[in-house]
Formats: sequence, C-alpha cells, structure tokens
Amino acid sequence: MPIAIRYYLCATHVLERLAPIIPPLALRLILAWEFGEAGYQKLIGDNWFADLTFPFPFNLLPSDISWGMATFFELAGAMALVLGLATRFFTLSLMILTVVAITSVHWPEHWDTFGELLKGYRIIDEDGDGFGNYKLPLIYLVMFLPLLFGGAGKSSLDYMLRKKFII
Repeated sequence: MPIAIRYYLCATHVLERLAPIIPPLALRLILAWEFGEAGYQKLIGDNWFADLTFPFPFNLLPSDISWGMATFFELAGAMALVLGLATRFFTLSLMILTVVAITSVHWPEHWDTFGELLKGYRIIDEDGDGFGNYKLPLIYLVMFLPLLFGGAGKSSLDYMLRKKFII
C-alpha cells in the first residue's frame, strides 16, 4: 500500500476518534458564548420586550416574565452548554427562544415574494427597510441540530453521567 494512502487512513482514523469529542465541544462553547453574552446584556439592561409582539402562546405572558425567562434560559443554557449538562433540554429551550426571537424581532415586516423574503437573510438590517435580519439566528438553529440529535459528545457531564448510571 502506498505511503500516502497509509497516512491518509491514519489521519482519517484519528479524525474519526476525535469526532465525538471536538465538534460537539466547539459547538457547545461558541453557542454558550453567544447566548451567555445575550443573557448577560438582558441581565444588566432594560426590558425592551414591551414593544414586541410575540407569537402564541408567548404573547399571553407579561413582558417582564418573558424578559426574565429569556434571561434565565440564555444564562443557564450557556452554563449548561459549557458543562455539557442537560444539553438536549437546554438546546431545545434555546432553539425555541431563537424561533421566538426570529418571529418577533428578525423576521421581515412584510414580504410578498420569496425574493423579498431572502432579502432578510442578512446579519444586520442597516437601512431599516423592513426586510429583517434572520441570518444569524438561523445559523444558530442549524448549529444546535447536532447537539439536539447527537448530544453533547464525550467531553461532557451528560456523557460521564450516562456512562456512570446507565449500563
């Protein structure tokens, strides 16, 4: 067997052994940073939720309760993601929070065509044209999918607890 193929197979083997460790950890840490930062800004900032229209059933809650829930789930979820504890629960919670944020803040005010909808696929709404800015929260949703379906990975408390208590 040629040496290049042997090196390739060896490198592939190493990458496959690291796959359940490195990628979930990297996703957990970057998402924890983003949501922890957002939660901290809510913790020290003023409640601006009163001016928003939330989707059902979140529109039934007073804005102060919504603000507190968002702050709690962003901060607690960030800490849980760092530790890899209750990862699927907090992943789903933060995904729901993100969908509510998209519908309440980031989604276009109006759109009639798919082309107009795609104008909102951007990071910021610089010109305030009403087409929204849902690109970043959509990226977060996609980043959460491996954690939701695959779990926190081997570098997590979830993995250690499962290994200890489940046969």
